[in-house]
Amino acid sequence: MDIDTPLRELGEVDYAALRDAILAQDDVAWREDSYRQEAFEVHHDTESIVLVFVNIERWPNIVVSQEPGWDRLADVALPVMNDIISRLYPPGGTVIRAMAAKLLAGKKITPHVDKHQSFHKGHRIHIPITTNPRVRFMIDGRPYQFKVGEAYEINNQKKHSVMNKGNEDRITFIFDYVPPELVQESP
Repeated sequence: MDIDTPLRELGEVDYAALRDAILAQDDVAWREDSYRQEAFEVHHDTESIVLVFVNIERWPNIVVSQEPGWDRLADVALPVMNDIISRLYPPGGTVIRAMAAKLLAGKKITPHVDKHQSFHKGHRIHIPITTNPRVRFMIDGRPYQFKVGEAYEINNQKKHSVMNKGNEDRITFIFDYVPPELVQESP
């Protein structure tokens, strides 16, 4: 969503239970759903544990399905998402995507703009789970370094990319929230 700024800091979040549950996932969980890596070339160097995902082929009808990560992470992810939404966004909307995303050590997500119409409607929230000093998130030509324990909304309608030049993987919990007035615009 174009939020008129490259990045919006959303403040501290109680992410400890979410972090612990994500870090407890085994390697198989990170590779069981490769849709993002196959459908979006820029995510080739990532792995993800998807909780919910919108069917983009049925858009603008909002059809969201629970994915394999739901059973393992929803209990700890929902309180974090609900807290952020209740404090900062109008109630009654829909989470159309939620996932833990891992950018492998030494890899990158190349510069891109999220083009599908669903990305124009949803607030894209990032909650860093792990990071290292050599991770840089670029938005609209400017570098940002996200802190664990805080949440951020990125403007995914600006060109953005991520580089992980560190020796450790970077893990972020991401969710897209479509506010109620935009849900109702979608038939």
